[in-house]
Amino acid sequence: MMLGQVIGEILPLTLAIAISPLTIVAVILLLLSPNARSTGPGFLIGWSAGVAVAATAFVLIAGALPPRASADGPDLVRAIVQFVLAALLLLLAVKQWRSRPAPGADPVLPKWMSAIDALTFGRVLGLGLLLSLPRPKTLLMAASAGMIIGGAGLPPASAAIATGVFILCSISTVLVPVVAYLFAADRLRRPLEAFRAWLTRENAVITTVLLLVIGVLMLGKGLGSL
Repeated sequence: MMLGQVIGEILPLTLAIAISPLTIVAVILLLLSPNARSTGPGFLIGWSAGVAVAATAFVLIAGALPPRASADGPDLVRAIVQFVLAALLLLLAVKQWRSRPAPGADPVLPKWMSAIDALTFGRVLGLGLLLSLPRPKTLLMAASAGMIIGGAGLPPASAAIATGVFILCSISTVLVPVVAYLFAADRLRRPLEAFRAWLTRENAVITTVLLLVIGVLMLGKGLGSL
């Protein structure tokens, strides 16, 4: 498989990490806080490190799996792994849908968000790491991308490029607001607040749709490996 094909296949997976409503809400709250110029970059560093560690680990693991016996034959190991990932993604989608607030009810946000103004650079860096690396959705997306990149038979340099693209696209929705805020803080306050309110309200629906679509895509990848 060519590098361009691999990148084309992993780009949809980055959406489930990049379009993470609660993470984006956390970034917006940090950028609206008094210490935004230090806590925003701190969160970006932690978030990026978590995504990078997960993606790199799964690419290495997938690359170590035994190759298929022939180019035209089935790849049972990867098919099984892809089916498991697809099932987990679909189960996570169901869980997200069932957790949505009742019509007219206010969504419940994590308690730490109420204390976000008091967080230091170090704590925010740790928060970014915790919101990325150990989260099931991030791990599932990284594992899915790892199966594609590690199983494509790419040279090490091309695999590193594909992994870098996955990481960069996955962190883009944190990277762009943080960088933009450093240059246009005053102009971004009102749009950020409006966007935060919408994301908070539609968190469960957005996440459910993304997980459902990517779960179906992974199911198709599993069928294609047979």
